[in-house]
Amino acid sequence: MNTPKPRILVTRAIFQSVIDRLSEHFEVEPNPDDVLWDRAELLRRMQGKVGVFATGTERMDAELLAQCPDLKICANMTVGYNNFDLPAMSAAGVLGTNAPDVLTETTADFGFALLLATARRVTESEHFLRAGLWTRWSYDMFSGAEVHGSTLGIIGMGRIGQAIARRAAFGFGMRVIYHNRSRLDAATEAACKASYAGKQELLQSADHVMLVVPYSAASHHTIGAAELASMKPTAILINLARGGIVDDAALAQALRNRTIAAAGLDVYEGEPKVHPDLLTVPNVVLTPHIASATPGTRQAMADLAVDNLIGYLTQGKAVTPLNSEVLTPR
Repeated sequence: MNTPKPRILVTRAIFQSVIDRLSEHFEVEPNPDDVLWDRAELLRRMQGKVGVFATGTERMDAELLAQCPDLKICANMTVGYNNFDLPAMSAAGVLGTNAPDVLTETTADFGFALLLATARRVTESEHFLRAGLWTRWSYDMFSGAEVHGSTLGIIGMGRIGQAIARRAAFGFGMRVIYHNRSRLDAATEAACKASYAGKQELLQSADHVMLVVPYSAASHHTIGAAELASMKPTAILINLARGGIVDDAALAQALRNRTIAAAGLDVYEGEPKVHPDLLTVPNVVLTPHIASATPGTRQAMADLAVDNLIGYLTQGKAVTPLNSEVLTPR
């Protein structure tokens, strides 16, 4: 008599190769129609599951975990994990994993895509052209900001921040300053051609400020009205990190008042909802959380989540554990 396979829930539509790999080891409940389950439906589907393949939006907290006694691991295919209440997961004996490293270079590329589009007013000018308003050339038409040779301030100097710094310094000849919870070692600073600065100094001196800091209670509204007022009126803000790092209402007001020149955003508070005021100001470039959106990178992210699920549930080992105290010999 065959022993039943452990059961896994895949919360969103994903590559068929992911389902195939998981199915070699587990009984898989997929979501091929990509239905957005509400919390009650998610909880219902998690019953009897030992593992969850998550996409970074499914909230795992004490209330939910208490009703899922069979759950052993929740594997995010994203690098961010603010959907995980890690203390609650540890208390319940549930491992959390994420997918760092594999999206570093792709996300850094997109940081520059946002910066260039915002500085050179690509979105504004395209809307102008599509509306049939371009009838003549003028010397100051959609005059934007320089990127090469300017000063880039990076808040959050992990792997993605460092990749952005290298592009800035070596590709665009920019002066790079950064602020981080802890200063990098001298060798890493030299490799990035970046120098450390206090947060206030960075805000006051940078021509462009790029946010790549992880979201936490401590980083909530890292940029609010006071910080925006500290920036140059010609400055550009790029948020590549997570919604909630920026006070979106304060940013919309600052853009409308020209407290800063422009902003480029890939993430938002309460996404997929976007603060309505951001939709009414012209000097902002808005994208729907797509910094890692290339086929190769998204496949690598998904594969790492699969590696974590298979590794932990079959061998007691995970590649990228977030709460290692849960790891015990199985």
